[in-house]
Amino acid sequence: MSDTAMTQLSQSTGDEQVLFEGRRALIPNLGIGLLVVLTLGLWLLPAWLRSLSTHYRVTDRRIVIESGLLSKRLEQVDLYRISDYTVDRPFLQRLVGTGNLLLKTIDRTTPEVNLLAIKTDLMALYERVRAATEIDKRRRGVRVLDTE
Repeated sequence: MSDTAMTQLSQSTGDEQVLFEGRRALIPNLGIGLLVVLTLGLWLLPAWLRSLSTHYRVTDRRIVIESGLLSKRLEQVDLYRISDYTVDRPFLQRLVGTGNLLLKTIDRTTPEVNLLAIKTDLMALYERVRAATEIDKRRRGVRVLDTE
């Protein structure tokens, strides 16, 4: 999605508050960083293309993931559909300040939403998404029943 389309989307969402917006980290972990150094920077091109190919937008109502360079795919999951959260910060990612937020949903077409290699305060983002999910569930009158 172009920057103009993203601006129109943000204007059309009205009172939605953006919790996080960004792309995958250019150097997602120390292993990729070492590959860049060992290949004298040549590995930076595929890392840069991978970084450009994914854009994340997390608001207080939905998560939008746009992926692809030439062909684009847009995935959207409303927050009230999130049922479980996992914060994944592997050692090599922690060294460069990135991490993953893995979300399980009750959506049939998108049972998992993975925000991979994002460079932000992951624990703060997790808390904001969790709180926004609960608020959105209350706002919509959604109740989740656990059955065993």
